[in-house]
Parts: sequence; structure tokens; C-alpha cells
Amino acid sequence: MTETLELRSGDVRRAAEVLLAAERSVTARGPITAQWPDLDLRTAYTVQYEALRQRLDRGETLIGVKLGLTSRAKQIRMGIDSPSLAWLTDAMVLPAGLPLPRGRLIHPRAEPEIVCVMGERLAGPGVTAASALRAVDRVYGGIEIIDSRFRDFQFTLADAVADNSSSGLFILGPCGRSPEGMDLSLEACLLEVDGQIVDSATGAAVQGHPAEALALAANSLSERGLAIEPGSIVLTGGMTDAVHVQPGARIAAHFSSLGTITVAGG
Repeated sequence: MTETLELRSGDVRRAAEVLLAAERSVTARGPITAQWPDLDLRTAYTVQYEALRQRLDRGETLIGVKLGLTSRAKQIRMGIDSPSLAWLTDAMVLPAGLPLPRGRLIHPRAEPEIVCVMGERLAGPGVTAASALRAVDRVYGGIEIIDSRFRDFQFTLADAVADNSSSGLFILGPCGRSPEGMDLSLEACLLEVDGQIVDSATGAAVQGHPAEALALAANSLSERGLAIEPGSIVLTGGMTDAVHVQPGARIAAHFSSLGTITVAGG
């Protein structure tokens, strides 16, 4: 069923409701900046946080954060010079081995990511890549399924931030390793679609090193009085461009030391 909700410019609560309604009804819509043209990044993060509050009110649990637009190629495409941050809840976890629940998704795309599970609290400002890495307990390979609420993935950066950076689902790989002794910038990944390798990258594609992305997240959250708590999951950002997940497709991410994750398109 399609839900039609009007958005009044300047109404943070309503903007969050509009985006959550689009997610719930699995219906793409136009960018909210079409109705709220002066929406700035600071306010967009307020919309994102209000949507998180509404998710928690309906029973979801906050389990971590994710970074978006971490690759230089994506930043150039969007005309920005820094990544975005968003929230992860338990409703976004897709257990390994299950197909995509297509009835929950508008137009899913998949991208491989290096995922950190925190052993210690990480609070900025002043977090460096080295100190960020020391706070990590385990590192995993993963696949994030992004799913923008905006038609054809057409949006401004403010739209994307308000929309929780196109959050959808994510799958953790089977191999959790201590980051000690690993060079995550050299961790390689091959992205396979229906038996064909379509892209490849190393961890260096993520801000030069996934730990740099993790430090950036901690320092950015500190500007809002927030921190990354022990046990939190952090998706450090797509290593390659995201690929469309067609019904019946089989997506696999083969990491050099973090195992293989596969997901069926449903």
C-alpha cells in the first residue's frame, strides 16, 4: 500500500516520518529537498536522528554506525569531500544464508565493506587511525545492501543524510579477526555477480585505510556529543561501487583474508 505524506519545509519530525513511511511502504519518492530546498547538512542530520528516535520507539535497537560515500570516486560524483554517517539498528541485520527479503526493499544495491566490531569505547575529538584501530576487537568482511528511499537513487547529499545514507540491510562474513598484525589497507576484495567478477578493490579505497574512516566517524560524532560504544558494529564504507541486485541474482564478496560472503537476490 502506498502512503502519501506531505512534507512541510522546516518540519524535522515530518521529514523523518515521510522517509520512514517510504521505507515501510517500499515506495520510492522524490528528494525531500524538492519540498525543502534550503535543507542543510546540519538539519539533515537532525532529521536522521529524529528518524532513529522513531525507529527505537517502535522497538528497534541501536547496534552501530555506518559510513557512506567514503570512496573518492563517490565523493567526486556527489561534489563533496567527506563521508556521511548514519545509524545501524538490529532490524538491518540479514543473517548469513538468507535471501534478500525483496518485499522490504525498493531497489537494492550491494557493496562489499570492511566491518569493525568495537572492543572499547571510541570518543573524539582527536581520534587517529592508530587509536581507532586499537579500540577494535574484531574485523569482518561484509556486504551492505543499500536502498535509497529516493527514486532512481537521485538525491543531494542532504537528502542522503536525512535518509540515513540509504540504509537497508547488511550481512557479516564468517571470519572475524583481530586487527593486530593486519594491514586493512591491503585487504582485497573481488565482487562477483552471477559468477562474473565485476569489480575489485582493497581497503585503501576507503579513505586510504578503513581505520581512517573509523576515526572520522568517532571525531564527527563527538561534535554532537556522541561516541562509538563497545560492542558497536561499524560499516566503514563501500570498497567498490554498489551493484544492482536483480531478483534471482547471486552476489558474492571474496576477501583475501576475511572469507567469502554470498547473498541471493531473492
